[in-house]
Amino acid sequence: MMRIAVLAGDGIGPEVTDEAVRVLEALDLPDLALLHGAVGAAAWREHGHPLPPATLDLARGSDAVLFGAVGDPACDHLERHLRPEQAVLGLRAQLGLFANLRPATTFAGLEDMSALRPEIARQIDLLIVRELNGDVYFGDKGTRTTDDGRREGWDMMSYAEDEVRRIAHVGFRAARGRSKHLTSVDKANVLETSQLWRDVVIEVAAEYPDITLDHLYVDNAAMQMVKSPGQFDVIVTGNLFGDILSDQASMCVGSIGLLASASLGQRQTGHGTFGLYEPIHGSAPDIAGQGKANPMAAILSAAMMLRHSFGLDVQAMRIEAAVGQALADGIRGGDLGGTLGTAAVGAAVRERL
Repeated sequence: MMRIAVLAGDGIGPEVTDEAVRVLEALDLPDLALLHGAVGAAAWREHGHPLPPATLDLARGSDAVLFGAVGDPACDHLERHLRPEQAVLGLRAQLGLFANLRPATTFAGLEDMSALRPEIARQIDLLIVRELNGDVYFGDKGTRTTDDGRREGWDMMSYAEDEVRRIAHVGFRAARGRSKHLTSVDKANVLETSQLWRDVVIEVAAEYPDITLDHLYVDNAAMQMVKSPGQFDVIVTGNLFGDILSDQASMCVGSIGLLASASLGQRQTGHGTFGLYEPIHGSAPDIAGQGKANPMAAILSAAMMLRHSFGLDVQAMRIEAAVGQALADGIRGGDLGGTLGTAAVGAAVRERL
């Protein structure tokens, strides 16, 4: 039995997740069980918490999680631990999901949609491996008043060497399956946390003599991504820098509505590696409920799920090829300058499976 926890969440999450589920159902997968749960603002309104115990138990009892999006401006007044965004942070921490994989590839025919010149945009074919369980996102934080009466906010950035070592291994293994080039991104010229990061990555590199390793400071990496993105194969970096660079990569390929992601840990199920799969675009409350969202990132996230959590490479490639063919055939939502809505784009992908 393939047990998939479907946590659609807020905003456009339910709309795009529905289309991803329809694609999965169109594949006629054997013993597919889709188990739905509440998360984010929707869960807070119903259960008083963005990640209720029942939802966490549902995720733990599944082989994979297909996640939509969380976030609702109406919840901005809540205490931080009750805000919708804490749901995905909680899932990552509670389920041990420390490695985020975010591929970015320019689809043929979409070069003109990139913020970059077409001849530069078509070079993009990279994978960002982002550490998920450390850094300032999970460090101690707070506000205080200084001795002279000023308000001050503070956040603790830290990594232990074992945390760096395990994400470095993920990066090197990913590079081994691609073009054997790994770029580690840090800020070692300023941050002690980054200096440790660089030292440990260099130590791990000794176990992968077939992989070319180089290092970039994060500001230079951001510049190089728009100047010469073809130089990158796999990028491994920390939580904060990975968050920023992966969103930058999405606009380099033309739309944030095209980028999928996988969050993986070390737990193995009867099918493969347990993971959480989600589009990176967020809940987009300004267009929620209007049928305007591009579901392709959610659909491509489902493809990543089939590959990494169920070992179904053929079915994953079918989905990816269908998305590529739909784009080549001129299927465009509003984010790509077209007029087609969420359901129409999803239907077009299913027709091309």
